Amino acid sequence: MTMAMAMTASQLRWGWGWRPAPKQQRRRMTPVVCSIAIENAQNKERARLKKLFEEAYERCRTAPTEGVSFSLQQFTDALDKYDYESEIGTKVKGTVFATDASGAYVDITAKSTAYLPLQESCIHRIKHVEQAGIVPGMREEFVIIGENEADDTLILSLRSIQYDLAWERCRQLQAEDAVVKGKVVNANKGGVVAQVEGLKGFVPFSQISTKSVGEELLDKEIPFKFVEVDEEQSRLVLSQRKAVAESQGQLGIGSVVTGCVQSIKPYGAFIDIGGISGLLHVSQISHDRITDIATVLSPGDTLKVMILSHDRERGRVSLSTKKLEPTPGDMIRNPKLVFEKAEEMAQTFRQRIAQAEAMARADMLRFQPESGLTLSGDGILGPLASDLPPEGLDLSEVPPAEDS
Repeated sequence: MTMAMAMTASQLRWGWGWRPAPKQQRRRMTPVVCSIAIENAQNKERARLKKLFEEAYERCRTAPTEGVSFSLQQFTDALDKYDYESEIGTKVKGTVFATDASGAYVDITAKSTAYLPLQESCIHRIKHVEQAGIVPGMREEFVIIGENEADDTLILSLRSIQYDLAWERCRQLQAEDAVVKGKVVNANKGGVVAQVEGLKGFVPFSQISTKSVGEELLDKEIPFKFVEVDEEQSRLVLSQRKAVAESQGQLGIGSVVTGCVQSIKPYGAFIDIGGISGLLHVSQISHDRITDIATVLSPGDTLKVMILSHDRERGRVSLSTKKLEPTPGDMIRNPKLVFEKAEEMAQTFRQRIAQAEAMARADMLRFQPESGLTLSGDGILGPLASDLPPEGLDLSEVPPAEDS
């Protein structure tokens, strides 16, 4: 009896006929439980995201600008302000943000990128945009000249703007009748081509004052005046004769001018004085004898010289530093002193000439009162007629000024 009751209690405790599952079977049940838990979590996340999407959609449909710090009108105005038209000829402001061997990339705050090709970056020929000062960070005004249909890139130009400014500058200089310096870059049968203000102007041989052939003028800088400035026809005609004529009018005999040594020859030095080449003969450099000019002067030297004579027909100008020496030989020993006292010595020289001419005039009028000679305000003896030679007398043989 007691045994039977114990067995019954044991069955009630553990369940009728129940036996613990083997260890291997319990391991198979664990993955099933985990899969169910993960699936439930994913379903909850999907439901949460769906709810967020539905709420966001409802807000966009019913109140699209709620919580936005600017109005729709302000947004539209901003687009109008920064979204440029891409029509050819439109000028835009832009900032360079990158460069390469072929040009530069420019930010013009438009929907598409803008590019500045190398050949459009400068009015002069350059090998890299940096030679024109185009570097990242540079801000400038550009003009749209095209569009690359492949990638909608806008093509910009600085050269077009620079050409417009160059033509305007040339028109202004022509109106002022100004003398400008230009470099001869080419020559042909009719004349030479010179670059002025970034433009190429033609100089007919009839408008060149010297008898030099075109090849001899290549790479030289000479003065010009404008004859014709026609942007529409792209015609720029220059004249050296007009420029030289004005410069020659300022070359008074006995005046002091500043020049630059162009070349040295055994017989003297050629000096550039405002675009005109003058000869400083070896005998007019110093009172002391000079056997080798190179010991006193060198090409490129800047010096002051006095005009001795000027042959307009032949285009020859004779110069002297000898007449400017305070003491004979100073051009060899102390040229700086000669240049410092150049105006003072020239004034003394002109006074001596005026006195000599006044005495000559008095003597001439005493014996030939009908000669009609007079002394000009510059101390030059000449006829009263209006065709007085502008160069006056040749003063190359006047004795040196010495302290009395």
